[in-house]
Amino acid sequence: MANRAKSSKSKAQALRTRAKTRAAGVSHKRGPKAAPSDSLDDLVDAAARALDLTVAPEWRGAVKANLAVTFALAELFAHFPLPDEAEPAPVFTA
Repeated sequence: MANRAKSSKSKAQALRTRAKTRAAGVSHKRGPKAAPSDSLDDLVDAAARALDLTVAPEWRGAVKANLAVTFALAELFAHFPLPDEAEPAPVFTA
């Protein structure tokens, strides 16, 4: 059990590092990108238009980093196996 928890932590750390690197516009293999336009740029632009928001240029990198981390964490949950009879809890308590 400890190995599995450690593996999940190191995988999550690797995803966070990759997300930060991608948001900064740097590729491990190629160095800095010449044109930083990618799918996250497109998503930020589309969401800003849809919500009638203005994203200041100095916040754009932070918004992209947040989205990259959010998508990386969602990916971990998207592939978590659940039995067919699993249902959401009716009441959540601490």
